[in-house]
Amino acid sequence: MDVYARLGVAPIINCATTYTRLGGSLPPPAVVDAMARSARCFVDVFALQAAAGRHLAQITGNDAAYISNGAAAGLALAAAACITGDDVAKMARLPTDLSGLKNEIVVHRVQRNWYDFAVRQTGATLVEIGHSMETAPWELDAAITDRTAAVFYFAGEHLNHNTLPLAYVVERAHARGVPVVVDAAAQIPPVSNLTAFTRGQGADLVIFSGGKGLNGPQNSGLVLGRADLIHAMTLNGPPNQRIGRPMKVAKDAIVGLVTAVELALARDEAADVAAWGAQIDAWISAWTPILPTGVTLTRAEINEAGEPIPRLIMTLGRATPWDRAHLIQELRDTSTGSPAIEVVHHPDGVSIAFNAHLLQNDEPAIVTQRVNAILSAVPVIDRSQAAITTA
Repeated sequence: MDVYARLGVAPIINCATTYTRLGGSLPPPAVVDAMARSARCFVDVFALQAAAGRHLAQITGNDAAYISNGAAAGLALAAAACITGDDVAKMARLPTDLSGLKNEIVVHRVQRNWYDFAVRQTGATLVEIGHSMETAPWELDAAITDRTAAVFYFAGEHLNHNTLPLAYVVERAHARGVPVVVDAAAQIPPVSNLTAFTRGQGADLVIFSGGKGLNGPQNSGLVLGRADLIHAMTLNGPPNQRIGRPMKVAKDAIVGLVTAVELALARDEAADVAAWGAQIDAWISAWTPILPTGVTLTRAEINEAGEPIPRLIMTLGRATPWDRAHLIQELRDTSTGSPAIEVVHHPDGVSIAFNAHLLQNDEPAIVTQRVNAILSAVPVIDRSQAAITTA
């Protein structure tokens, strides 16, 4: 695009996923149009936030809703709300003076991740339970004390190994009058998750990224759940001069996310998954005959976060002439004039994954041709040696 060219920044083909570092997702034209139109006038932001929250709560089937500046801001404001409630005097003490307040937040040790910094920036102390092998029910009970503000639970297949089930966490926490907050930033699709964590499993708040599966503005987040906690988030949040003041949500981002959620609720998810899967199958058909020695392809039906987004995993075995780093660099190479291609780097160190759900227009064909050229540059294995599996 000309605006990027003017700045000397080249667009890329996103075969990875909705990573923030790659720009999240691409809002559909209706979202972009709504944002452009809303940016051309002034509005009372307090009134807009309140109206957007009421509308989103109604259409998603939740008690209340709040639009934050990304999911991380939602985490921070949710933590603040659990600590302060609607007491503005307590809000003024964040993040440096939490003495005498309920300032502890319980988390599973195996769910610790980069994003819990957003929780800690309120001044809260994280109390860990469990370890990599097991989390025992008694650990949760022991961790909840009169200093506990909330239990935070991070959703996703990659963070739920050896953890207590969310429904059990909710039951035990509620028995002690403690709210449970779920970070579900990357848990759409399916769109049914907009109620699955709150209505379905009883969580008090759930937080989604607006710029991932909802296809809204990248700098937006959606928080759903209890009305009193949503109200406390609003008081802690912008444009109030409190801990959330740096987490400003623009009027066009609010309107853009409202539009994105409306579109998401009307989307045919089954058709989307079928289309993404068809592209995965097309890649398998195109690349199987030219697989180099040691390279295998696996079709996976869900991604690492547990979303129903099929992907193609390419694994480089010991017999492969080059390693994964070389392949990634080849895909990023723009010397031929083709855009760089970004893929998922699997934690096993030898595999990459190709996703199709973010590709636009002629990008699937470009990816096919680029990978064809890379694979054809090394020796071809016998057709019988190509390992094609389904996970």
